[in-house]
Amino acid sequence: MILRPLREEDLDRVMELEHELFGRGAWSRAVYRTELGQPGRYYVAAESDGVVVGYAGIALAQDSEVMTVGVASGYRGRGTGAALLADLIERARVARARHVFLEVRAGNTGAQRLYERAGFAPIGTRPRYYGDEDAVVMRLTLRTGQGDLTAAP
Repeated sequence: MILRPLREEDLDRVMELEHELFGRGAWSRAVYRTELGQPGRYYVAAESDGVVVGYAGIALAQDSEVMTVGVASGYRGRGTGAALLADLIERARVARARHVFLEVRAGNTGAQRLYERAGFAPIGTRPRYYGDEDAVVMRLTLRTGQGDLTAAP
């Protein structure tokens, strides 16, 4: 598996995965086109044998936000999600972010474990954020002081 920047020509495959992974909550091609063109956004693809098997994105700022993480069902449990997330966190470090935030479905315990292993901690909930389900808000602290770029929950 290799990680590389997500490109517009990957969007056919991303749309397949979006609908498989997120159903009614799937982003549209137009949303991805906009995201890929936005300053301060970074999207990465995980590719295996020439096929995109996962992707992730982050909005980079002092308080960065993970926008999405998606991994094809056959590639879960193989470190694909962890590799994508680690790449996003490294981009946030380089951008000198203080924190990285994300929302995850309250019922998605597998994703929550992935985020906790990366150092994220739950800090609250957003009731009915996904319409039918609450979101758990999680935060990773990257800088606790001037020049300190170590992860701290």
